[in-house]
Amino acid sequence: MGSLALDQSVDTEAAARKRILTVLFVGVFMAALDAAVIAPAIPALRSAFGVDNRQIGLVTIVFSLCSLTSTALMAALSDRFGRRTIYLMDIAGFAIGSLIIAQSNSFGMLLVGRAVQGLSAGGITPTASAVVGDTFPAEQRGKILGLIGATFGMAFLFGPILASVLLVVATWQWIFLVNLPFAAIVFVMGYRALPRVARPASLPPFDYVGIATLALMLAGLTLGINRAVDTLTGVTMWPALLVAAAVAVPMLVVVERRAAQPIVPLSLFGTKQLRTTWVLCTGAGFGMGSVIFISSVAVAAFGTEPSRAGLLLLPLVLCSSAASALFGRWQNTLGPRRVMLSGFGTLAIGSLLIGLAAQTFWLFIVATLFIGAGVGIVVGGTLRTVVLDEVDAKQRTAAQALVNIGIAIGNLMVVAVLSALADRAGGGLVGLKSAYLAATIVMLVMMAISLRLQPRRAPAA
Repeated sequence: MGSLALDQSVDTEAAARKRILTVLFVGVFMAALDAAVIAPAIPALRSAFGVDNRQIGLVTIVFSLCSLTSTALMAALSDRFGRRTIYLMDIAGFAIGSLIIAQSNSFGMLLVGRAVQGLSAGGITPTASAVVGDTFPAEQRGKILGLIGATFGMAFLFGPILASVLLVVATWQWIFLVNLPFAAIVFVMGYRALPRVARPASLPPFDYVGIATLALMLAGLTLGINRAVDTLTGVTMWPALLVAAAVAVPMLVVVERRAAQPIVPLSLFGTKQLRTTWVLCTGAGFGMGSVIFISSVAVAAFGTEPSRAGLLLLPLVLCSSAASALFGRWQNTLGPRRVMLSGFGTLAIGSLLIGLAAQTFWLFIVATLFIGAGVGIVVGGTLRTVVLDEVDAKQRTAAQALVNIGIAIGNLMVVAVLSALADRAGGGLVGLKSAYLAATIVMLVMMAISLRLQPRRAPAA
């Protein structure tokens, strides 16, 4: 009888974990899908609201800015009110933002909806990753986080196709309304499946100054790199914005040292493993963002129609999803150092092939496969697992938020840096090849930095 009861208990626990995984996967997929469908929707939005190319860029910039600045906020709130509460709140907020966009009758209201979406999306992935750390044993985390990473590849595979079909058979509003059934399913299942945690009887004062300083730093960095204000006003302000972001860094350190419960605990920078991880997160974002120029290479090298160039990325996306899932499974065997060396090394090979031989079609395809696999490896579950193993339970969400911030900063940097290098080298295929040679150097530097990681993970107690 005792053995039977034990088996039933194990089966019940396994079933509960499967339900939790379903909630996390669908929620992350929903947020990733929205990022994947926005590009095909841009022409329709520009036509519907009568805005120019400069203004339509705000659709992406507003989302990125709000998502980036809300990540640490949502992490702090989840530590105070529980992962379940904040995850469900973010899912509901994302649905509300989608509905606002679909019902918008002005461009300003559209941007409000994108802001609400961004504020909510900023908390979904880090909170989901922290739930994995809370719920699953250390030996399973890498595999699960690798699968969560693979959902981004799935979203970027199916997102453009879904958006294109909806634009043909319906209207642009349905690109955003499709989020509502996803959100409803996740909310209902999450309400039932996610573990409830009792709220502490007393909480230290909320770190309002810290979140404001962090928001100032990230806003200055985002707008400065994007040069969004310059584009809209014609006034060169990006140096001032970047200076403001730099000044905010020491201010944040001072503020967080004094905070009773800091929004960014400085202990997250206390070990070599963590400091190395934050740098590698930025490098991973840089490698991930370099994918954005591959379609332009196809247009310049082979005369591919811009509307069809995106189809050449399908093998890349499939390879990325497969690599993310596979290396998530192999992570415990290989260890984080070997995984990241493999990922950045694969990215370096792909970037080098484009830089040297982009005009040869079969080498171009091979290069995209290497880049796809590299992105899947470095943005998969390894860095998130390293962080979970290095920090205690109370800091898991804040640490996952820093992973997101690092990747997002890398994404911002690569667009600005590679586009500037391509223009400086004369533009066209020659300029793009030069940009990818520069990306190769960055990936080699990341390989060298990866050597600072421990060869095997050492889980926190």
